[in-house]
Parts: sequence; structure tokens; C-alpha cells
Amino acid sequence: MALNPRQRKNVFQDKCRTGLLNKVWRIKNLTYHRRHARFAIALFHGGKNGPRCGMKSFIVVKNAGEISMQWLGIDYGSKMAGTTAICWNEGSQLHLQQSSKNKDADKFILDHVSRLRPQTIYIDAPLSLPSIYSQGTGDNYFYRECDVKLKAMSPMFIGGLTARGIKLKDDLKKAGVEVNEVYPAALVRTLLLGEAYKQDLKKFMVTITDLMDAKIPSIGNWHQVDAILAWISGKRHQENRAESHGRPSEGIILV
Repeated sequence: MALNPRQRKNVFQDKCRTGLLNKVWRIKNLTYHRRHARFAIALFHGGKNGPRCGMKSFIVVKNAGEISMQWLGIDYGSKMAGTTAICWNEGSQLHLQQSSKNKDADKFILDHVSRLRPQTIYIDAPLSLPSIYSQGTGDNYFYRECDVKLKAMSPMFIGGLTARGIKLKDDLKKAGVEVNEVYPAALVRTLLLGEAYKQDLKKFMVTITDLMDAKIPSIGNWHQVDAILAWISGKRHQENRAESHGRPSEGIILV
């Protein structure tokens, strides 16, 4: 998809804010590589040595090796289908694990939570119902406000997965783990990551790899990609850069 100059400026500025850039740019007449400094306040200008922002953009750059493992990104699938994938980082290295077919995906998640001990989980699954069921308010029997805004699937259409997600959230909350709902497809649209999503795995991963400040393992399928995107949404939330859609009383999706 071709982008006009304004779109290119906006997507670059968003990638700056999310800390996903991993390039060498000209900064105040000095060549700087983000992996070679602990912290830096970078002033980006347009020109042949850097992207044309159209305005000055200040960002704080942190060494990728300083990332701590505080959260997991999860693509949540059917219980026994072997389609649930988990993404986490250890330093600057991302790791992926996927559940096995005919094995309990919820136990798979709980086992990893017990071992990795994250503070927060970001999961691609509905974690609440429309308010007409939970609060007796509203008139939409199929969608929450966040679903409508992001054009997400109705929690009611995938009722079994939704019920499992709500139970998993409640169980983890009792164990002191915060659980947030994310939607990878909305993140792709927000960051303008291209039309290769869910179409060309190899091409899409080239785009992601070029943008990430962490090392990505070999990718085998779209479930693992969505786990990485859930992890990125978690990174945005941890850095107070995530978008919040919906009503807290009904359900929030973070992007």
C-alpha cells in the first residue's frame, strides 16, 4: 500500500514513540546506533541521512539489552488445537512457545506463567461480555463498544473461547498477575504495517524484523506472529504509549 507524505510522517513518528526503530540515523551531526548507548535523547531531522518527519521529534532511546521480562504476549486458540502461542523476552532476545495439539492450552499458559513469573499478560482473546449481560445496560447483545470501534469479532460468536479467557483472567488475577486484552490486527492497522499480514508470512516478518529492537526467533505460523504482536502491544502499554478502546466498565482493548 503506497503512503502519502503525511502518512509516512505519522507512521514514522508512531514507530519512534513505540521504540521499534532499530536503524542508524543522523542525530545532531553525529552518527548514532541505538545498540551502542544506554540512553539517548534523539533529535530527528528530515534529510538524506534520516526520514523526513516534517517536524522535530524527541524520543528517548533505551538499549535493547536493558529490556526486562515483565510481560507475556499470548495468541489464544482453541483449548486442544495446538494454536496457542506465547511470546516473551529475556534481555534483547524474544522467545516463542506454542501449545501442542491435543494438549490443554490453558494448562500450557499456566505452566509458563508459573515458570516465567510475569507481572502482566497481554492476550488476544475477549475477556468480558457486552454490558447488557454483565450490567443489564445497553442494547447490543453481540458486541462491546471496543469491538465496534476496532471491528473485532463478537465475544458471543466465540463463546467457548471467551468463557475460557474470562476464567483464565480471573484465575491469574487471584495469583497477582494482571491480564489485559489486545487485538493484533488493530495494532497492524495502527502502525500501518502493510497488507502482507495474514497473507505472506515471510514478507510480513521482514517488516517486523526491520522494526524490532529485539532479536526474533524463527517463525513457523501466524499464531506465533500474533503472539509477537501481542507482546509489542504490551511493550506499548508498559511505556504508556498504548491506545485504549472501549469502556472500563464493559471491557478495554489495548492497541
